[in-house]
Amino acid sequence: MADLSIRDSRGEWQPESLPKPNPSFQWPLHPIVILKYLFWPGGLILSWNALYLGLGVLSWLFLTPSLGRMSSFSFDWIALIYARNAGLMILIFGGLHLRLYVKRAQGSKYKFTDKWLATKDKKFLFHNQTLDNIFWSLVSGCVIWTAYEAVTLWAFANDIIPYVDWRTRPVYCALLLVSIGLMREVHFYWAHRFTHWKPLYKSAHYLHHKNVNIGPWSGMSMHPIEHILYLSGILLHWVIPSHPVHAIAHVMHAGLAPAKGHTGFYKFLVGGESDLEKERAIKAGGYFHYLHHRFFTVNFGNENIPLDKWFGSWHDGTPEAHKSMMARRKGKAAS
Repeated sequence: MADLSIRDSRGEWQPESLPKPNPSFQWPLHPIVILKYLFWPGGLILSWNALYLGLGVLSWLFLTPSLGRMSSFSFDWIALIYARNAGLMILIFGGLHLRLYVKRAQGSKYKFTDKWLATKDKKFLFHNQTLDNIFWSLVSGCVIWTAYEAVTLWAFANDIIPYVDWRTRPVYCALLLVSIGLMREVHFYWAHRFTHWKPLYKSAHYLHHKNVNIGPWSGMSMHPIEHILYLSGILLHWVIPSHPVHAIAHVMHAGLAPAKGHTGFYKFLVGGESDLEKERAIKAGGYFHYLHHRFFTVNFGNENIPLDKWFGSWHDGTPEAHKSMMARRKGKAAS
């Protein structure tokens, strides 16, 4: 295990287990390794993805009005969807922030940097990073999330987009549901890379990158233009025959997953700080994306689909990857 007390001169800590590409995309193929990566507890499917998709299913079953009610726009049912989405954000984002940054229940153990969130910084609204992040998450992010979801459910209710019934095509519906995480990663890579186009970066994406040192609320702290791009993955279900639960789960995955990816911690301790309790830590991950916030020009996607590997923007924290990044920067500066 990496020594948690060893940090570099900038206060940075690096986990021992560095990001690795999905073995499904590596040759030669190793079926047992792939199956473990996909289906082992903590793997791609039986992990945080299952939580987000499960919340999407439960929201459809218990916290979403009937399709008949949504055949025409009405403030009451749209407000209900916003309240559900905002409530889940506050519960998950706020819960992680409370434990890790307010109570500091595990100190800086497993934290990528020894710095804490800014409280007196004029670049943030209210001069406070957390309040700034909460504002953009709830006032812009959750509103646009709800708008996308409301319009999509209205379109389902009015037979505008292709509908698939679970009772007639259960296998197709189940496979589509579990594939949402991968669909989201492909969409996220290209949408994110697009926001690094200079005009979009200067007009919108800069706001998210104010968060060099990230916390749970940083994940959905974006400019409205970026929220429109980031959450547009739900529009895939306007083309792919789907059930409303697929659309809800898709946009819920997009709305909630950034909290875990932006905690700034590699693991969450279940209990306190003793050596025995380290073994009962829950892996949060996020190091791959943390490097993006630190260096800006790498890791536009996630390691589960190695698009960064294929398009030359991969950085796994090794000295070799860092040299490659610096060489690319020098090449661009010289051209």
